[in-house]
Amino acid sequence: MLHWFDNLNSWLGANPEWLGLAVFLLACGECLALVGILVPGTILLFGVAVLAGSGILGLGETLLLAYAGGLLGDALSYAFGRHFQQGIRRLPLLRSHPEWLGSAENYMQRFGVSSLLVGRFIGPLRPFLPMVAGMLKMPVPRFAGVSLLAGLGWSVAYLVPGWATGAALRLPLSEHFWTQAGVLAVPLAAFILLSMHLCLRQQPRAAAFIAGLGSVCLLALLLTWRHFSELDLGLMNLLQAQRSPSMDSLMVVLTKLGDWQTQAAAATLLGALLLLMRKWQAALFATSTLLGTALLNSGLKHLLARARPDILLEPLHSYSLPSGHSSAAFAYCLVLGVLAGRGQPPRWQLTWLLIASLPACSIALSRVYLGVHWPTDILAGALLASTVCALCLSLSERRQRLGEIAKPVWWLIIPVSALLFIAFAGSSLPDALLHYRY
Repeated sequence: MLHWFDNLNSWLGANPEWLGLAVFLLACGECLALVGILVPGTILLFGVAVLAGSGILGLGETLLLAYAGGLLGDALSYAFGRHFQQGIRRLPLLRSHPEWLGSAENYMQRFGVSSLLVGRFIGPLRPFLPMVAGMLKMPVPRFAGVSLLAGLGWSVAYLVPGWATGAALRLPLSEHFWTQAGVLAVPLAAFILLSMHLCLRQQPRAAAFIAGLGSVCLLALLLTWRHFSELDLGLMNLLQAQRSPSMDSLMVVLTKLGDWQTQAAAATLLGALLLLMRKWQAALFATSTLLGTALLNSGLKHLLARARPDILLEPLHSYSLPSGHSSAAFAYCLVLGVLAGRGQPPRWQLTWLLIASLPACSIALSRVYLGVHWPTDILAGALLASTVCALCLSLSERRQRLGEIAKPVWWLIIPVSALLFIAFAGSSLPDALLHYRY
């Protein structure tokens, strides 16, 4: 298999005109029933994304091709399940492994539509859930809506890391870039992996341990950020090289979602809705996380007094470390992720947290793209929010674990919050586009 993978990469490198088709077909196969569980699509997608980032395809083209391929895989799987229904069980491969289909059916029956969203990020379930949705005759508009949303997050999560790696490899980076990247990546990866392990094992004091690990990583970064100047500059140049009018508009919309006015309104609304629904413990956890993150971020900014990058025509005069947009976005999204995972198996709790982190990552990266924050700024903001969230969760669950949030509550929180974000981002977009010129 590895030999075949190397041959494919070598052939695509020598025939770059076929790379776009390869991205599309591999994304389709990764989401296609039965095919997705037999082919190591995640590894293959990373490989072709690295090639795309080496200068063959732009980021937007790569994401669009993967998104379209994933949607086609979902649609074919759904149509296959709807046409053959229970006859699928007689397929030789599924007769030999009935647990594959059984696991997907259990998730679908227990969690309904949300299983399509979360299951998109769980490898063994991803190719089967659309087929099961077809078998159970889920309405086409409902399936299509969830597939469109899940596919967007999936393409970003699975293609951006590989594309960014390929783009970084072709830039004339400083000789210290990769050394600094390794020094920063090792403890960060250890923190993420240990946190995931603690969540999956359901350790009694998992949140307290994660808060402790996060505080150590955050303190180390705040004390050593000056030593990562080459890494900051290299990543900044990488993103600045991708700037275009259309991408600028998208990134300004994303960055407006992280503005303090937007986040303050969203936090107030979330707390009020939880109180209205009498979710006292959840409201206390959410409010303490969001308020604590905001206060600590403000204090650390003035204490460290780090200057912003000198890129904008009209530079911002406030300090940059930690990034307020990053910390606010991660705090808000992680709170939603924690609340969404209550009452579900550990693997689903972790998946909800990972899904919730995707919009926060997008908002944070928009700050580097627009040239108003260094990469270490947004990393510090993410670590700050993660640490405060874990600490507040640990304190709020000292006597009783957070209860499950019922679906009717989510049907109130999600649409109202989405309308609020759209209103804030749309109302100030024209002025923001002028402000973030470079």
